[in-house]
Amino acid sequence: MATTLMTLVRRTVGPGLAAGALAGILVACGGGNGSGGGSTSSAPEQSGKSATTQVDVKLVDFKMELSERTVQAGTHTFAVKNDGHHDHAMEIEGPGTEQKTRTLAPGESSHLTVSLKDGKYEVYCPVDGHKELGMKTELTVGGTASTGSDTHTTNGNGY
Repeated sequence: MATTLMTLVRRTVGPGLAAGALAGILVACGGGNGSGGGSTSSAPEQSGKSATTQVDVKLVDFKMELSERTVQAGTHTFAVKNDGHHDHAMEIEGPGTEQKTRTLAPGESSHLTVSLKDGKYEVYCPVDGHKELGMKTELTVGGTASTGSDTHTTNGNGY
């Protein structure tokens, strides 16, 4: 009886475990879609309807950092966090749009959802001359989406 049970296990369970292991390997390698990895930072795929992507914005005294500097045209949500010691806000201005968040006290966050067309957009802090102190950057819409850690345009004038 033990021999019959072992034969049954080898014939039915063995191939199932092998198939499961193969499926796990394919998922970990990106499912064979040619991406070469299971995790990417590219824009989401379009499926006939407009997708919303998120761009993280960090406001500090006196610079602005974007998690992405180039995005595809479409709807984007800017997750804005004031990590500085002064009140700040974010305004985006470019082809067909000019929108901004409310003024954020230190530690506060806000979200701003904007539909963007191809072109160059200026992103800056509209509070009391902060833009002139270096709290500005540029966002490119169109082309290839990219991320970058060096996204501020100035060193904050010593702050």
